[in-house]
Amino acid sequence: MDIAFLADVFRRLLSGLPLTLKLAGTSVALGLLIALALATTLQGGRPLFVWLIRGFVAAFRGTPLLAQIFLIYYGLGQFRPFLQDIGLWSFFREPFWCAILALTLNTSAYGTEIIRGGLQSVPLGQIEAARACGMSPWLVYRRITLPIALRQALPSYGNEIILMIKGTSLTSIVTLTEVTGIAEQIISQTYRAIEVFACASAIYLALNFIVTRLIGWLERRLSPHLRTAPNLMPSSSPRGASA
Repeated sequence: MDIAFLADVFRRLLSGLPLTLKLAGTSVALGLLIALALATTLQGGRPLFVWLIRGFVAAFRGTPLLAQIFLIYYGLGQFRPFLQDIGLWSFFREPFWCAILALTLNTSAYGTEIIRGGLQSVPLGQIEAARACGMSPWLVYRRITLPIALRQALPSYGNEIILMIKGTSLTSIVTLTEVTGIAEQIISQTYRAIEVFACASAIYLALNFIVTRLIGWLERRLSPHLRTAPNLMPSSSPRGASA
């Protein structure tokens, strides 16, 4: 085993880690906001909006992320004159922003279904109790419905975050030099694919392990009933008791 080569590969791959984190973090944050809006609209929106959202979700869940990146980056390039006329060409000519758009739309489609399931799992009795206390519909949603729904959806959304981190590897096809992009460059120079991809896989594994631990910690924080209750029972031999 060439330890010096592996150390050099790790050093070079870690230089692409900031871009990987930026792609994953930005797309997950934007996707969560879009998913919240779409899932809420699905609960009580007009039929036209509901069908449009369902079509959007079906399209992005039913097609590969790789194809979506290709269509946004390479496909929209065919409409360059139109994009220039409306002032959007400066956005779509940049591979970074095209990758962000594709990742965001993809994760928002999956997130919409995850959050919709969380909203439907909120007990009706708690909503009725909040209304009986005089809360307005918006206050009920903000103080009761949304926190419970997010807590219920957190484990599934944690899986979606992990998938997005791994999905950033596909952005290397649009010339972005994140971890996988740098790995491909190293392989083209050294022809040592096994060692290079093993190092890249180790980096992704470490990232997803950290995310898994953070999601678990957040789930325990939002679910007090899952924490171990302290032992409040009195000792069988209290201080001062006679033998």
